[in-house]
Formats: sequence, structure tokens, C-alpha cells
Amino acid sequence: MNATKRCLTLTIVLSGLLTASTARAEPWPGWRGPRSDSTCTEQNVPTDWDVSRALWKTAIPGQGHASAIVWGDRVCTATATPATQERMLVCLDRASGKILWQKTVVQGPLEKIHPENSHASGTPVTDGQYVFVAFRVGDDIIVAAHDLASGAQIWRVRPGTHIGEWGFSNEPVLYQDKVIVDGDSKGDSFLVALSRATGETLWRIKRPHQGISYSAPLIREMLGRPQLVQCGDRCVTSFNPDTGNPLWTVDGPSEEFVATPTYSERTGLVYVSSSWPRTMLFAIRPTGTGNVTRTHVLWRDGKGAPYIPSVLVVGDFLFSINPAGVAFCYDAASGKVLWQEKLGRHHASPVFASGLVYFTNDNGEINVVKPGPKFERVAKYEMGESCYASPAISDGQIFLRGFSHLFCIGRKAN
Repeated sequence: MNATKRCLTLTIVLSGLLTASTARAEPWPGWRGPRSDSTCTEQNVPTDWDVSRALWKTAIPGQGHASAIVWGDRVCTATATPATQERMLVCLDRASGKILWQKTVVQGPLEKIHPENSHASGTPVTDGQYVFVAFRVGDDIIVAAHDLASGAQIWRVRPGTHIGEWGFSNEPVLYQDKVIVDGDSKGDSFLVALSRATGETLWRIKRPHQGISYSAPLIREMLGRPQLVQCGDRCVTSFNPDTGNPLWTVDGPSEEFVATPTYSERTGLVYVSSSWPRTMLFAIRPTGTGNVTRTHVLWRDGKGAPYIPSVLVVGDFLFSINPAGVAFCYDAASGKVLWQEKLGRHHASPVFASGLVYFTNDNGEINVVKPGPKFERVAKYEMGESCYASPAISDGQIFLRGFSHLFCIGRKAN
């Protein structure tokens, strides 16, 4: 594939311009998949997620909560070895689960982390040529590009610092020729776009309020214009991803964010959840300019607001899971609670495939739920180990990362 075609493919896949009618197999190139919303449009995804019948199960060296990403015959994730202070990328053969390469991205002082965090919690992203990943070393943010085929490091930069005692888990996202990384923290907060080819800074925004964020930027075309929505700096702000110029902002409603925003083309709304010191789920109409706090927030709810997992929107329904481990189903347009059910504490975000919603709790229990106005559980599976990472789905296969292993479920790869 030449550079022009690759850039076009990235714009379509990673900016969310694929439609739900897409029938061909999709890659899962980064955090929350090709549309950044944890949905899969394929029709051949198995509904049986029993890991006892997995195609393969591979022990992943080191420790980390980064999810898997999938492109072609490669599966990648991030990990860290605290004993040697290394942060690494690991690439596996999709067909066999064999580790093809394992490369140290950076080695250096370990940052302080929350007991439920790791030194490799940010999910990488790929364009099919390079794999991009972000780590924190001491207080420095490290962003690097590695060759997908060989693992060779192409470039590595330090765009800024991240100050906060709970660690780092921020994912890089791709947009056209850019790698965009959020650096919202208690220190020198910023949002930066780097060149995919060289790591050179293309634009950079100083964030004045020093509100920490672990949330990845959401980049989609929304209501006729490309938007980058970032939760952090004690507010929710939309930017033009080409230039970094701000479009609109909503104040608060809290100081810190973890969950990634979600956009629904059906409702035309962006869904956001704040984390600390209070959790609040709210829906924003992504239009207007300037501060739209009083005019564009359509509904709010605190009962089902998640602290860590991102919300999932399927048709008319919005699914979330709150810090107490209670799953909620809302009418996405109005915010009306349709049902709630105890499913256990979650770090992983729910995903949608083959007409079903999959919740993976911290104990590795997978609850399969049929979308609808009433709770209907159709199956329950056990991974056999704890899990904080979210599933990845591609071409009839599911990739689940537990604390120790990466599992592949589904039909054999072609």
C-alpha cells in the first residue's frame, strides 16, 4: 500500500468515518477499535467466549493492563518489567500466539502508581506500518514509534511531563499524519500532535487548569466537522484536530477524568463521564462555539456514571458500569434509566459484537447481555484470571488480555 492510500485508510478508519454497514473484516488498530467506540460491525464474531476452547493462550512477559491491538497477522500490546525498569512492546503471531518480537521502548525510573494501575496501561495504536505507544518514565512522557514488522524503533520523543501520584495510562491516537497525545496533569498540562513519520511537534496546546486526565482523545466527524474531544484540564473541550484550535468547551463537572468520551451518530451526542472527586455521566450536543456549558448539556446522571470504564452506545441504548459494579442501561437520547444489574467491579470497558454486549469484570468473569429495555443475560464465562484490559475484536476473533496471558478465541485465521 503506498503512502497516499495508507493515509486515506487511516483517515477513514481512525477518524470514525466507517459506517455501520461495513461488512468486510476490520482491524482493531487501537484503544476501543476502529471507531473508538468499542463496537464491531462484523457478522462472523463468535458469541461463545469460553477461554477453555481458545485457539491459543500465551503468557505475556512483565506486567501491564494495556489492551491488545490487531492488524493483519500481528497482535501487539504493551508491558513493563519493574525489576529492570523497562517498558516494552510485544508482538505476537495472530495464527499461533507465538511471540514474534519483544522490544524495549524505554528504560528508566518507575513512576508512582495507584495499586490498580501498572507501568504499561496505555494501549498502543498502529497504522499497519508503525506501532505507536506512550509511557511515563519518572515524570517524563515518552512517545515512540516502532516498525510493526520488525519491532525496530523508528523514533522516540519526550513531548512533556506528567505530574500525578497515580501513574499514567494515556493512549496515543492517530489522525491523518498525526499522533495525538494528551498530557493533562497536575503539572505542565498540554495536548500535542506529533508527526507520524518523525515525532516532530506539529501543534501543541498549553492547558491552563492543571486537571489530571487518563482519558484518550476521541476523534470523529461530528455533525459535519472533524472534532477532537478531550476530557481533562477540569473541563471537556472540542478541538479542530488539524490545527488544535478550540471549538467548544463544557466546564467540569469534576477535576479528573479516566473514561474516554463516546459519540453516537444516531443521537448526535457525545457522552462523557467524570471520575474524581465525583462521578457524573452527561450528554453533550457537539455544536456551537465557546463555552456551551449552559446550553449544550442535554442530560446528566450520577448513579450509573463510571469511574474507569468508558460507556458503550448501541442503537438507542447506552451501557455503563459504576464504581460499585452495577451495570446501567439508559435510553441514550433522554438519559432515562431502563435497568440496572450488579455485574462486579470493572476496569475493562464493555464491547459490542454480533448483536450482544460483553462485560468483562475484574475477576475475569464475562457477562453477555442482549441489548434491550430489560436486562437479559444470555451467557456467562470465566477467564480463569483477573482482567483489567478491554477486549479487541477482529476478523472473527476475540483477544482477551488477563493479568498473565493473552487469549485468542474464535475461528482459525485464514
